[in-house]
Amino acid sequence: MSDRTRHGRRHGRGVGLRPAWALLLVVLIPSAAGAADRAPMAARAGLDIATAAAHLWSPDAYLIYVENDEPIDSHGTAPRWGYLFHSPGLNKSRVYSVREGQIVVAEELGMKFEAPPIAGEWIDSDAVLRIADGGVAHPFRLEHDGRLDTMMLLRGAVEENRPDRTTWMLVYTAPNVPALFVILDAADGKVLRLWRG
Repeated sequence: MSDRTRHGRRHGRGVGLRPAWALLLVVLIPSAAGAADRAPMAARAGLDIATAAAHLWSPDAYLIYVENDEPIDSHGTAPRWGYLFHSPGLNKSRVYSVREGQIVVAEELGMKFEAPPIAGEWIDSDAVLRIADGGVAHPFRLEHDGRLDTMMLLRGAVEENRPDRTTWMLVYTAPNVPALFVILDAADGKVLRLWRG
């Protein structure tokens, strides 16, 4: 999905993610190259074009994952977002990366991967960031000069008690300290879990 995956950078090491999701995170880490001169957008802005392309690829394809493919700004927007779809009929997954209303990457993953579909109702990345930055992440950012590195929309990865719940995972990083992971309910923005790792 993004250029930084080639460097093998990984989030979530040792934090209890299921193995399939941990592997997926290696594939879907965002790129910092050239983002400053591109118009940022919230996560939903590229969803329609990605969905249309996915349904041309396979009519039964459904969305299983969303992540920023370039750095997030202070408004919860990014120049490029990635959308991962799975086709049960083809038993394949395909990712679309969208920038400024155009698909700039479209490729099948080189691994077998199945996941439940993302729930249809979810709050957008800008609203999620306002909730996290206005509350639980604020002390981390102030104390450690932290910044939001990654936003991921996924289902069934970290909520063992509610495996069908669609969640946003926000990963904040800072120099020389463990990252802060924030899990929010994607439907209402309620903070569900925090951990450092």
